[in-house]
Amino acid sequence: MQEESDLVTGEAVVLDLRVAKLASRGVAMLLDVLVQGALLLIAVLVLVFAMPSADSSLTVALLLTLFVLIVIGYPVLFETLSRGRSLGKLALGLRVVRLDGGPIRFRHALTRALAGFFVDFWALGFLGAVAVIVSLASSDGRRVGDFLAGTLVIRERVPHSAQAYVVMPPGLEAWASQLDLSRLPDDLALASRQFLGRYHELRPEAAASLGQGLAYQVANAVGVALPYGMPPWTFLQAVLAERRNRDQARFAPAYGRPAPQPAHAPQPVPEPPRAEPENPFTPPS
Repeated sequence: MQEESDLVTGEAVVLDLRVAKLASRGVAMLLDVLVQGALLLIAVLVLVFAMPSADSSLTVALLLTLFVLIVIGYPVLFETLSRGRSLGKLALGLRVVRLDGGPIRFRHALTRALAGFFVDFWALGFLGAVAVIVSLASSDGRRVGDFLAGTLVIRERVPHSAQAYVVMPPGLEAWASQLDLSRLPDDLALASRQFLGRYHELRPEAAASLGQGLAYQVANAVGVALPYGMPPWTFLQAVLAERRNRDQARFAPAYGRPAPQPAHAPQPVPEPPRAEPENPFTPPS
């Protein structure tokens, strides 16, 4: 079973990430172990044919060196070059990311690999028992290597239901593109998103009061006046949707994907839009 994880990037952009749990990570690990076993077998055969007369101590030392290089070098190489994906993770649609949602670097991959060899799986890990226990005890399925490296394994495809209430309200694209969202606090962004997700679970008076308070706090944080006549949920939707769009545009090149293009080119807007009395915007669904 996967859980959604609300992560916030360094620029306070909420990412909807689906955490990869033990089952999917175990299958990906099994695939990687099979690949590593094949590589080790090939290396042993090459060593035997290349050094048929080597003494036993030298052979054992070389085999141990090859084992360590393959077990540690394989995940470091693949996860560094592919920004968080080994062959097993690629097959299962998984990726290792930093806790802020960004792509990992060499030091993250090396830390995970070293911890995997010495703690999680091989040297002291009792063939993966440590990794299984720590992963089951962790709410987001992290093993020791993830805690040390500050990483998380996620499923790359985000559920559509998690995005339904942060779509850009029609007609606000150009206005939202002019907002300065860098000063919006992380906790306020998360509170706004949670409010939108639970809007229909709240009593009408509670939803109106909480939404109005959050909208004024967000407006003060980004340095704009709450547009006259605009419902609080519409304002919050526009702000969070714009943050999502900017985040996707920033991280898409890092993951080798084309950046999403806006439906309309941003145009300067002298005044924030005013809702008509009949209000065409609807509450989040």
